[in-house]
Amino acid sequence: MPASLLHSVHFAWPEVVYSLIIINKAGGLVYQRDFHDGLNKLSINDYLVLAGTFHGVHAITRSLTPSALVTSTTPPIPRSALTGIEVLESALFRLTCFQTVSGTKFLLFTEPQQPNVDVIMRRIYELYADYVMKNPFYQLEMPVRCEAFDRYLMGYVRAR
Repeated sequence: MPASLLHSVHFAWPEVVYSLIIINKAGGLVYQRDFHDGLNKLSINDYLVLAGTFHGVHAITRSLTPSALVTSTTPPIPRSALTGIEVLESALFRLTCFQTVSGTKFLLFTEPQQPNVDVIMRRIYELYADYVMKNPFYQLEMPVRCEAFDRYLMGYVRAR
């Protein structure tokens, strides 16, 4: 194929949500669900290590504030305004992190070209609030075992 034609060809990337991981404020894995077979399968121990490692890296990056933002004439930046890693992107997937006010982190693995990841993340958080946090049997910081959350989350992600 001539090079001039190659530049005019547009490849359609599938819009795929691969996986969701929820990490509690202490860095413990409380939920993990795969939605698509695009990512390599990990063992539960690997997911536990991933959760703890990401939690640590997120904490370190949260404390890295460029010195250009902090001067003697500006007021100090409130700790709540500092964020850690929000997006980590490779050629094959994008990892988006949403941290709640309480410190819970939602990690969403998607295709790099997935549009509106913030909308997807917001809806997942709404489902979490409705079916996990409002569940009288759920204990904070413990693994999420809520059939209604699983069902509605799977329905939302698959329907997209």
